Amino acid sequence: MVIFKYNTERPFRDDPDLCLKYWGKEDCAPGHSVGPGVRDLYKVHFVHKGKGIVRVGDHTYTLSPGQAFLIYPHIVTYYEADRQQPWTYSWIAFYGADVAPTLSRTLLSPEHPVFPMDMKVMPGMYDQLTEALQREGNRDLRFKAIMYDFLSALVETIPANAAGRTGLNKRDAYVHQSIEYLHAHYSEDITVRQLASFLGLDRKYLSAIFKAAIGMPPQQYLLNYRLQKACELLEKDCYTIGEVARSVGYQDALLFSRMFKKVKGVSPKSYRDKSDK
Repeated sequence: MVIFKYNTERPFRDDPDLCLKYWGKEDCAPGHSVGPGVRDLYKVHFVHKGKGIVRVGDHTYTLSPGQAFLIYPHIVTYYEADRQQPWTYSWIAFYGADVAPTLSRTLLSPEHPVFPMDMKVMPGMYDQLTEALQREGNRDLRFKAIMYDFLSALVETIPANAAGRTGLNKRDAYVHQSIEYLHAHYSEDITVRQLASFLGLDRKYLSAIFKAAIGMPPQQYLLNYRLQKACELLEKDCYTIGEVARSVGYQDALLFSRMFKKVKGVSPKSYRDKSDK
């Protein structure tokens, strides 16, 4: 169901730099799909809940809450709501001379259109724009302020020049972002597919560049990092094996113990007992 959709072409018709065309929000039905097709403007979808896929060329991305995807003009795009957990998303459509130069300052591209939302700015844009619609005297200025705030947040969230500032190329920047993501979410039930989708990359491509840079695939890196954190918790001697397991991303304590022994050579209990001596 479309909650709201408003055409703002008239208020912005005299501003070629950044024109907000329309916005809206929808609770999608299971399997609801759009495309494959093209548009003559930019359109961003922000995923608030549920899941879905986006397909651009040979790349297919699975998105979940907190992520967004950008449709580029004249690029064939297809997207579909998950049949079990269909997504709710909001969107904004826009164009203008300032858009392409701004996007060039990010890691986004037509082939890699997925990005994490800036949680301070992007989830609330639908409400901000709808509220601004009530301001007859300065409506156009509010629209413009919200849109430039969005573009600024986009550059800060996934800046292309992050690689340049750290002396990294784009591939190394992706690896660096991957490591940061794994460190932040190791206690959750995450997969390499989710990591790739978060970065807007193909899973096989991400695994290849990660292994080339780190010497192991991301799944192995995640396992090692989880067990490193597990060792730190076991050494404290104040948590049960089950609590340690859940703290590092394993809901099954037996699976955790099996993986721990396989990598460390001893069981979690033996490791803790040895640390106590």
